[in-house]
Amino acid sequence: QVQLVESGGGLVQPGGSLRLSCAASISIFSLDFMAWHRQAPGKQRELVARITSAGLTNYADSVKGRFTISRDNAKNTVCLQTDSLKPEDTAVYYCYAIFRGVTYWGQGTQVTVSS
Repeated sequence: QVQLVESGGGLVQPGGSLRLSCAASISIFSLDFMAWHRQAPGKQRELVARITSAGLTNYADSVKGRFTISRDNAKNTVCLQTDSLKPEDTAVYYCYAIFRGVTYWGQGTQVTVSS
């Protein structure tokens, strides 16, 4: 069993930044990869960014150059730095991980971009 706890969401103006964190209950070295997804109202959940145990990353086209995913192995945490935020980035952001073939989700953190 893996628990994922997100934090760092909030209300921010367009052009602003937020740093989202996902703390895992086990060593993240044990996880195949971790990722951030998001779900806006009335839309399907979509992959935003992911990072493998080797540190390889990939991003959705809509966030490339604005979002950065990173991992802090000592704290068993994966972060998502979100810069140059746009209203269309408004969504609930979920942390996601796979451990021994089983998928795990966090409870989500709300990000609202509005003036």
